[in-house]
Amino acid sequence: MADLRIGVLTSSDTRSAGEAEDTSGAALKELSEARGWTVVDYRLLPDDRDAIAAALVEMADETCCDVVFTTGGTGLGPRDVLPETTLAVCDREVPGIGDVIRSESLKITDRAMISRGTAGQRGATLIVNMPGSQKAVRESFGFVEGVIEHAVEMMAGGGHG
Repeated sequence: MADLRIGVLTSSDTRSAGEAEDTSGAALKELSEARGWTVVDYRLLPDDRDAIAAALVEMADETCCDVVFTTGGTGLGPRDVLPETTLAVCDREVPGIGDVIRSESLKITDRAMISRGTAGQRGATLIVNMPGSQKAVRESFGFVEGVIEHAVEMMAGGGHG
């Protein structure tokens, strides 16, 4: 098991304003640590494209996170901007991760079809969008956790054998 450097970013106007607890970000930290990964950065931000983009860039380029898990901002609300912001700061998209999260989540709820979460690579960092509820985060993490270490290994030039 690799000791990955993990960043967690929650995008939520209500949670960043202190009007609600960030249970989904807390779940991502807990789930990552249970895998033996180290959470080295955590951000709780409003649904603001510029602030989110700056945080993602910093987490990838300066904090050198292997993976940044995001939660929130993937729906159809007017301030849900996480997928667009993720793609804007990434070098390339990794569409299969969002596809799997949606397809597996559809087996649980039909609302999964309106989730727009994606994933992308920025340098040596994988950024993975997850929905905003704790329940959905736990489910989504379970769908993709098994491929994360391999993805990080591949981004570093290995894992092809």
